[in-house]
Amino acid sequence: MINKHAFGRTGHLSSRAIFGAAAFGNVTQNQADRSMETLLQFGVNHIDTAASYGDSELRLAPWMKNHREDFFLATKTTERTYQKSKDEIHLSLERLQVAQLDLIQLHALHDADEWQTAMGDGGALDAAVEARENGLVRFIGVTGHGTTIAAMHQRSLERFDFDSVLLPYNFAMMQNPQYARDFKDLIALCQSRQVAVQTIKGITRGPWNDGPKTSATWYEPLENQSDIDLAVRYVLRRPGFFLNTAGDIDLLPKTLEAAARFFAEPENEIQNEEMQTALLQLGLTPLFT
Repeated sequence: MINKHAFGRTGHLSSRAIFGAAAFGNVTQNQADRSMETLLQFGVNHIDTAASYGDSELRLAPWMKNHREDFFLATKTTERTYQKSKDEIHLSLERLQVAQLDLIQLHALHDADEWQTAMGDGGALDAAVEARENGLVRFIGVTGHGTTIAAMHQRSLERFDFDSVLLPYNFAMMQNPQYARDFKDLIALCQSRQVAVQTIKGITRGPWNDGPKTSATWYEPLENQSDIDLAVRYVLRRPGFFLNTAGDIDLLPKTLEAAARFFAEPENEIQNEEMQTALLQLGLTPLFT
């Protein structure tokens, strides 16, 4: 079973591996059902989807009928204005067949102009706050990609008291000195406010090369169990961090196996150096530059 940790200040104890339901974007219901059974076997109790993830919300809906109380349910809106975001939130509720979401997230909020629209009067944030006031959602978060997102999340937290953030975190990404500094500052701010930190792209090898694509992910993932074990350990060794699984149902069991084997270790410089060396040997390359 996968360990659980307080998801920020929400009061929910979430599995430290969160199901990234982008993996359900283009699968059959039978495939989704088998993956959901796997989640239950490993004790995963937190699902992260989005209105923009193809058929994901539709594939989750049958499970919400009988298992709604078993999962912290999060989705996202990519719309930037109040009315379009409101409409998308209601569409997600309808597609998921639930009366309430645990978390609505402003998705991929890294562009400065889009940020201004979403966070300003008549923006997506107004729709999220209204949904919370009306009992349609319980909490509000913000997500994003790219090398500037850690700094942008700090800006977002200065504007609004979000309950969670989501952003890339892996060994290759943290070799970018500016991103590493911004990330460190963001984490300090989140810890001071009890804001939950979700990490994505944890098992990324790098961008796809010209060869055949063997995974449903839009980047090349690690696929060997030992490599995935190493990458998952890199994330979960950070207290309080959550690992959102990759968007491929075939990678899901390997990632959950790695998370289930993980156990918290005291800081040990020798072990840290060994892990750094092993990660270097994987030849990981940054997905975002």
